[in-house]
Amino acid sequence: MLYELYYWPAIQGRAEFVRLALEDAGADYLDVALVPEEEGGGVPAMARFLEGQSVEHPAFAPPFLMAGRQLIGQTANILLFLGGRLDLAPKDAAGRLWTHQLQLTLADFVVEIHDAHHPLGPTLYYEQQRAAAQRRSKEFRAHRLPKFLDYFERVLHRNAGGGPGMVGPRLTYADLSLAQIIAGLRYAFPRASRAELASRPRLCALHDKVFARPRLKRYVSSERRIAFNNDDVFRHYPELDR
Repeated sequence: MLYELYYWPAIQGRAEFVRLALEDAGADYLDVALVPEEEGGGVPAMARFLEGQSVEHPAFAPPFLMAGRQLIGQTANILLFLGGRLDLAPKDAAGRLWTHQLQLTLADFVVEIHDAHHPLGPTLYYEQQRAAAQRRSKEFRAHRLPKFLDYFERVLHRNAGGGPGMVGPRLTYADLSLAQIIAGLRYAFPRASRAELASRPRLCALHDKVFARPRLKRYVSSERRIAFNNDDVFRHYPELDR
């Protein structure tokens, strides 16, 4: 099946978690945002779809995935759909549910990372909420960042399946997403993440293992991988990392 992934161009955003799963599996997919507008891609293609959807269950916002005639929205929901199809989720129902639960917790983590630099909302520029962001990022670094990292380090330690990731004997899409968050934290909060990850070796090992996978290694070094930047979820403002 040819999958069509719709998201904003020029940023990784929440779609990157889906891209990593598709790339790791070697899936046949079209990243519509990267298709030139004159060839029917880019933002106009996504806008046309959102404004004139003829599907039964329309998406609220990107990312969304077209799989045949089926539209799936929300990052965690897309990965739940793809997990079994891409062999990135357990076969049993309990394992699939546990993987989905971890992905939802990662989604909560992403929101808190984003809100560290945009605590007053996404409709305001960072410069309009700099003082609030400094207060919020201080709270994030001191309390929320270690709380989330402790949880995922503990899950890795307690994996009953004895594998390299959080669920069972093999890596899942939740592990790919966790590795992406670690990479994003190292970009956005280099000082804080270096200090916090120094005492959490399993998280560091998972990051390295995920991005050493052949297909992901090729993807990260390719032009398809959009670089981290300050228009994205993970943003580096030095004053927020002190």
